[in-house]
Amino acid sequence: MDVAGVAFRRVGLPEVSLHVAEAGPDSGPATILLHGFPEFWYGWRHQIGPLSEAGLRLVVPDQRGYGLSDKPRGVAAYHLDKLAADVIALADAYGFATIRLVGHDWGGLVAWWTASHYPDRIARLAILNAPHPGIVGSYIRRHPGQWLRSSYVGLFQLPVLPERLLTLDRCRALRHALTSSSRPGAFAPADIDRYVEAWLQPGAMTAMLNWYRALARLPRAEPPRVRVPTLILWGKQDTALQPGLAEASLDLCDDGRIAWYPQATHWLAHEEPAAVNTALRDFLA
Repeated sequence: MDVAGVAFRRVGLPEVSLHVAEAGPDSGPATILLHGFPEFWYGWRHQIGPLSEAGLRLVVPDQRGYGLSDKPRGVAAYHLDKLAADVIALADAYGFATIRLVGHDWGGLVAWWTASHYPDRIARLAILNAPHPGIVGSYIRRHPGQWLRSSYVGLFQLPVLPERLLTLDRCRALRHALTSSSRPGAFAPADIDRYVEAWLQPGAMTAMLNWYRALARLPRAEPPRVRVPTLILWGKQDTALQPGLAEASLDLCDDGRIAWYPQATHWLAHEEPAAVNTALRDFLA
């Protein structure tokens, strides 16, 4: 896939093997970018060039269950504890003592969880439109409007049916979800084709949905506060996540701030790449 300056490798971790895109100088600050649902490493295509040119050493995995990475069976394989452990194991595999960690959507939930539980390994944390998992339940109970926005998560709990609906007709429903929830032009037809290829990998759709099933069904420990310097970037036109989730997440941070993007949706990295890249470069480099 033609993102300039990107090399690929397979990285074996204790539980899974991940397909990883790499860019930037070996001597640069180690930075891991975590994509969300329903993307894969390619979701960072607008960021990889500018951030690597700024001197950052980028490691951009397909997270477990996605793209060309391993897709372990069963819901329990996608507990947040395991997803965060993958991040630390990936850093270990590269020999990174500390990392800068960036996450969008589900990648943001994993990044929050990792920063809470492994603060000594995270130098800086940047989050794009993703709430801290520790505040989601209490926030939804206080804000019924967010419960309505999150109702699709209930559909995802059903067995088999969501997979069939989402893969039908070359993933028509997911293609529509991306284009209807973003600004016009955020996803080019050629980009959508690449997503479809990733979604139709054997076992991928079930694995991707198992992230939601694990979040809803499996118990989690109360997370520690986030001690590391944190930047939250938030598109205010997000149709799935209320801006109040950003503020509630900030309350868990010892050293954090929010940068608002009033015209951006959930897909701000695609819609406002120049502004997002500047913010990330200034914060990370």
